[in-house]
Amino acid sequence: MTTVNEQNTLTGLRVLDLSRVLAGPLCAMMLADMGAWVVKVERPNGGDETRGWGPPFDDRGESAYYLSINRNKLGIAADLDDDGDAALVRSLAASADVVVENFRPGVLARRRLGPDALCMANPRLVWCTISGFGLHSSRPGYDFVVQAESGWMSITGEPAGAPMKHGIALADVLAGKDAALAVLGALVARERTGKGRHVHVSLEGSAEAALVNVAQNALVSGRPPTRWGNAHANLVPYQLFHAEDRALVIAVGSDAQWLACATALGLDAMAADPALRTNEGRLAARERVTRGIAARLADRPAAAWIERLDGAGVPCGVVRSVSEVLSSIDGSALTGLPPSLPGSRRLPPPRLGEHGELVRARGWDAFSAASAER
Repeated sequence: MTTVNEQNTLTGLRVLDLSRVLAGPLCAMMLADMGAWVVKVERPNGGDETRGWGPPFDDRGESAYYLSINRNKLGIAADLDDDGDAALVRSLAASADVVVENFRPGVLARRRLGPDALCMANPRLVWCTISGFGLHSSRPGYDFVVQAESGWMSITGEPAGAPMKHGIALADVLAGKDAALAVLGALVARERTGKGRHVHVSLEGSAEAALVNVAQNALVSGRPPTRWGNAHANLVPYQLFHAEDRALVIAVGSDAQWLACATALGLDAMAADPALRTNEGRLAARERVTRGIAARLADRPAAAWIERLDGAGVPCGVVRSVSEVLSSIDGSALTGLPPSLPGSRRLPPPRLGEHGELVRARGWDAFSAASAER
């Protein structure tokens, strides 16, 4: 674990994390990685649902799922139906910079803990709501459902196979990152205006926006997208192939890269074929191009082809397992993977209610005390 350094650009920013499961906790953790002081509030009975989403569990009994998105936070347990606990949350929000929450509509407002009440008490507060399907929908926002309804599954999987979800809860991850970006944008606006604001991100909205070129293809062509498996709708060759020993991918993104690819692979006839000099021509001859490359790659190990293609400047790579990836990066069973943005891993994910006494006694000053203890 690293200590506070120049990467912690948000040091001292106060974030009250009222969220649970994935998107909200990820958003708050990203802010915490950049140095923000984050207090995670959980219900006393069981806490965040992801604490039970295992095995695997570590030797403290914490699930790997929970550990992956909750580092760098102090944790308290609070019953929002208890007057004393609700007052504690209000007091933290009164001097907070940011609140992140993903409650269903009306749940916080009925307890006088919603954005209208708390932002009125603290006009500089940036409030971030993360929902499944929008501010006025009470549908629970689960990633799998969003992947299905956003169109993702209809375009994922083998062409003749069944619709397939992504192997990662990517709708949740994108929404969490979108939420962090929305919070940072609202903080910039606050510096200009002196006022906070209520920002909203939904899993559905993030997933739909992520359709990018696939949606644009449909808008421009008027035709519905289809599944391409490990191939690309717009580029050839841009897909998975099998070498003698393992799978690899080739991602040709320009006509110059195609010529370099065909030459590196020794496909001289294809390199010289004028019909294949443009991507449009290669799209029309997709089967011939990919069949020729597949036959050639099967002759040698992937490493030999990667060396040739890399040397020619052709985007390519072997299909690595997660274990192979983890062997090459500084991962921790307690604090997870390195931050994807400038930041640091400083505190392990809190046990349920671990810092309750400290936060109740010292409020936001608990961070100074917690840092001094480590």
